[in-house]
Amino acid sequence: MSRMEFESQSSMHPFNHTDLQAAIGDMRSKSYYGFAMLLQMLNGTSVEPTRELTFFMPDDRELSSSAISADQIEEFLLKHAIPMPLYYNDLSHFPTGTLVPSGLSSKMMRIHNRGRGDFFVNNAQIVSSNVCLSSEIKCHGIDAIIEYDST
Repeated sequence: MSRMEFESQSSMHPFNHTDLQAAIGDMRSKSYYGFAMLLQMLNGTSVEPTRELTFFMPDDRELSSSAISADQIEEFLLKHAIPMPLYYNDLSHFPTGTLVPSGLSSKMMRIHNRGRGDFFVNNAQIVSSNVCLSSEIKCHGIDAIIEYDST
């Protein structure tokens, strides 16, 4: 999705800064400081996510080993998002092999669901579910940076 498309979608769905701040607070309370910082770097720019999101957050150790430049933050965050707010219980209903759209229109996430404690989005396992509960933004902690097939 181009920056223009993303901005267009954002203007169609006004973003609630209170939701963003609540989600960032929830992320911090569970020690997802790096991911919260990336969101804050976009906050106040012309690029803002819609409120209907679920983020999959790598922990700070994983983020620190990743080279994300300032102009890649938006893409990184969208690669780690689904454009709908989903609690873990909602996700758990997706059978293995289900493809769901990521925040980037050109990328799909494949679900691998083998029961609680064994749920993957692409290569990343959910290790901390329902981190964000104070806003319409939902988020879950994962154990890796999400990778996509080149196809």
